[in-house]
Amino acid sequence: MTADALGVAVDEVAAIDRQVASLHAARARKIDDARRLSEVAAQAAAPSTDAHAWTTGEAARRMLTAEIACALTITENAAQFLIHDSRLLVADLPATLAALSAGSISWRHAHVVADHASSLPESARAEFEHRVLPHAATHTVTRFNIYARKQRERMHPESIDERHETAVEKRSVSIAPAADGMAWLTAHLPAESAHAIFDRLTDAAEHARREGDPRTVEQLRADALCDGLLVSTYSASEVLGTPNLCTIMATIRPNVQVTVPILALLDHTDHPAMLEGYGPISSETAALLAANAPNFMRLLTHPETGAVLSVGREKYQIPAELRRWLQVRDGTCRFPGCGRTARRCDVDHTDEWQYGGETAHNNLAHLCRKHHRLKSLTDWTVEQVGDGILRWTSPTGRVYETEPEEIIITDSAGEGN
Repeated sequence: MTADALGVAVDEVAAIDRQVASLHAARARKIDDARRLSEVAAQAAAPSTDAHAWTTGEAARRMLTAEIACALTITENAAQFLIHDSRLLVADLPATLAALSAGSISWRHAHVVADHASSLPESARAEFEHRVLPHAATHTVTRFNIYARKQRERMHPESIDERHETAVEKRSVSIAPAADGMAWLTAHLPAESAHAIFDRLTDAAEHARREGDPRTVEQLRADALCDGLLVSTYSASEVLGTPNLCTIMATIRPNVQVTVPILALLDHTDHPAMLEGYGPISSETAALLAANAPNFMRLLTHPETGAVLSVGREKYQIPAELRRWLQVRDGTCRFPGCGRTARRCDVDHTDEWQYGGETAHNNLAHLCRKHHRLKSLTDWTVEQVGDGILRWTSPTGRVYETEPEEIIITDSAGEGN
């Protein structure tokens, strides 16, 4: 009886998964409908006289990307992938879309087909789909991706050397916060370089293990990477895994911004300090950063009384003191879902200066250059509704609110409390 019940449960799981795949197919069709409608609307709009305005197609793409990202609560990069994959599936990969609709493949399998097909000429996509699709239903996404990549290599009209040369131009390093005072440092590198680096780190780790080092291979790889990059300053092997962070902190020569709750300075609260661009850090770490950073700007959660919060209509230029206050309040770009740090953003007048907007804390907010232009060049609008909260309205009338990183209450005189 138990085996029969288990079999029924597994069958039901598989049936639900097929339904999920079918819904993904329906979503792809609707997203592509939205893409076509946004392009039609953009074509019908009056042409812009602004010399810096986006082209009609670019404006349509950016407005739709922001709409989808906000509606689904995803990043704009994720929204771009959805729009891209949906267009390919509807226009060029009908058999893949049909298989997804029938539930015989997953959305992730469909994405693999679309991803590889997108780099092929349009005339080759049907043949590519014909070759790879039968394998999607019987292989895991990882194995299917390997097979599809091989087929793409065989069919691509450009040599791998030519494509590799283009791909190398997109190499990059990125960082993303993780829990408990950690972060992910990721590098997108040429394969030969990435494997050579990983092999070298592994060799160093295995050598240390043979010498009796008690750390795991994974820990030793990480420590070896730190040693290799920071060897002129400190040895990670002497520091990592211990509570003493002084040597690590001595390597930071920032523009570092840490927001420290005032009670934390008196050791009366466990509320964490905030490192700009990362998030919560321990008070001990914040203190070490403060002690070792020569250009450290220390700011409290409650700003000092008397901070300049407005210069009204007297000047457009934003005073440095007000910029720092806004940087603490906002933390990041204030468009929904954007995580670019305020330090790398423009400070925008919500109500434009030329139309009477004041240079005041309640009419200023950080916007990255992309979203600053989205506000200026499209039908996205924004208003400030108090306490630093921004209310955005999309071209289709949807409303989204974003809260500042730090809620700083101000009194009627315009001073922080």
